[in-house]
Amino acid sequence: MASITPHYRTIKELLQTRSFAIDEYQREYKWDRKNIEELVSDLQAKFAAFYRDGDSPKAASEYGDYFLGSIIVTRRGNKSYLVDGQQRVTSLTLLLIQLYREARQRALAVTSTIEPLIYSDDYGERKFNLDIAERLPVLDALFNGKDYTVDGKDESIQTIIARYRDLESLGLADDLDAGLETFIYWLMFNVGLIEIATETDAHAYSIFETMNDRGKPLSPVDMLKAYLLAPIKDEEERARANRIWKKTVLDLISWEPDPDTERDAACVKAWLRAKYADSTRDRKAGAVDRDWELIGSTFHRWLRDHAARVGAGDMTGNLALMTEEFPFFARAYQTILQASRTYTSGLEAIFYNEHNEFTWQSTVLLAPLNPHDEDETVRRKLAATATYLDIWLMRRTVNYIRVGYSSVSYAMWLLCRDIRNKPLPGLIDTLREKLDQDEAEVSLDGSPRRGRRGILDLRLNQFSKRYIYHLLARLTAYTEQQSGQADLFDKYVDRSSKNPCDIEHLWADKYDRYRGECPTREDFDEWRNHVGGLVLLPADVNRSYQDQPFEHKAPRYAKQNRYAASLTAAAYQHQPQFSAFVASSGLPFRPFDHFGKAEQEERRELVLTLAKRVWNPDRLDQFRR
Repeated sequence: MASITPHYRTIKELLQTRSFAIDEYQREYKWDRKNIEELVSDLQAKFAAFYRDGDSPKAASEYGDYFLGSIIVTRRGNKSYLVDGQQRVTSLTLLLIQLYREARQRALAVTSTIEPLIYSDDYGERKFNLDIAERLPVLDALFNGKDYTVDGKDESIQTIIARYRDLESLGLADDLDAGLETFIYWLMFNVGLIEIATETDAHAYSIFETMNDRGKPLSPVDMLKAYLLAPIKDEEERARANRIWKKTVLDLISWEPDPDTERDAACVKAWLRAKYADSTRDRKAGAVDRDWELIGSTFHRWLRDHAARVGAGDMTGNLALMTEEFPFFARAYQTILQASRTYTSGLEAIFYNEHNEFTWQSTVLLAPLNPHDEDETVRRKLAATATYLDIWLMRRTVNYIRVGYSSVSYAMWLLCRDIRNKPLPGLIDTLREKLDQDEAEVSLDGSPRRGRRGILDLRLNQFSKRYIYHLLARLTAYTEQQSGQADLFDKYVDRSSKNPCDIEHLWADKYDRYRGECPTREDFDEWRNHVGGLVLLPADVNRSYQDQPFEHKAPRYAKQNRYAASLTAAAYQHQPQFSAFVASSGLPFRPFDHFGKAEQEERRELVLTLAKRVWNPDRLDQFRR
């Protein structure tokens, strides 16, 4: 058909001096953190297969290519409309903006080459490659490194900000280090996709429907099922295996309240990685993918190539995999999903790790499980392993150590290998031993090798904000629990509520008030943003207090949560259970009439001491029988 033309475009060819619009009825930008992490991880892994230390940007011209799929574009007048591909083009734009800002900060020559891929000059005005009116302000803010408030904004705007913050937290530029500029050139010139261009909407939507509805290829899970069914010649057994497999898949993808057509594949990847990945890519340039990576990309082929290791290849083994092992791990996977979304007694640590958006959790939690485990044993193993991750994660995040998908992939493979199939007592002993060994390297007190002092150096910034929010919610919930109140952690972190909690600075943003203690504005900002000078308050209360001095705000804190109220004398006079907790614990709680540097240093010690209780490795012992 003459009006339909496919073209291979590199990222540079696709985006330079071009802009794309979308129709109003198209869905919102929906990518989540997992999607962004997988995109960055895949790109980084492919680049690592070519890059050698010291390679110049020019060397990227000899590297291999990477294919990102296809998009469908139709022309109307002088505008290009994305019929299919909005999610990828938006995500690529955010990645390019983030790389642009990193390159600019490092004064790299590639900075000027990236700019035309993000926007073009339209008679002196910036025209972003995503020409969507309501999204232009947020793109402009991100491009210029300015704060942007998402309150009251639509879903796409909120998701754009969230995914950009995810990109920042992944630390791609830090991981690439001297190879950053070479990576950027490779991304622009060697990464590409197919642009299917049409002249009419009718052709564009016809192609879209054909690609998505008719002739849809078998999914990797379908191909895995076909391979496993092939040796099962007994018709009744074959029918039974097919029925159980189909029900297991249906339960996964239709799981409420969050149906997901790709969840079956995610579960299979987690299962096979957790139980059978014996190798991972070497951490050096030019290394090739091995079990851990291959399962993540082509698990159906990996299992076929490693059938003996998995116990597959004949009727008996394949029946066991289809009717026993896969259903068992799928049920455990759903238990993890449920506990990730609903604060569940006994499985709270799973919820904590999900709130910290730790995407390896499901894989790691499946590793110690055995299909012969009783339900209670499964719950205890899940809880113990999640508790280990909770402590491991907090030790790192308070020391500004990245815990994103790529950054900890190797560590998670090692962990899965070491706890695989462990009986419950052995699992707890192994996890405790790992935490004890780890503490010398990184703890809440600091990381000597990295020159960090842990919580005593923890300040609010783009990296730490999500973790400080989590930490304050945990300290608040723990303080209230120990004072005889309900555990409200899930309420404190619920951003969908009408009046969610925000981080409140005890020092108002008024440098002149603190000039006597802080010789410079930079010194003031460092003290003001330290975790010792922060609490959680409902958003409406936080906004009403912002400019007031501590002496005026403190009496009102007495009416808020126990952790905030502990700054005031009233909390010790009229709350006998809280006072009893303070007395029995020996924690350095005390009220303040004034809150300057000396008082904040006291509060820092309280935060550290309290955190050591909340993230105490002794928590693992509760899961022993």
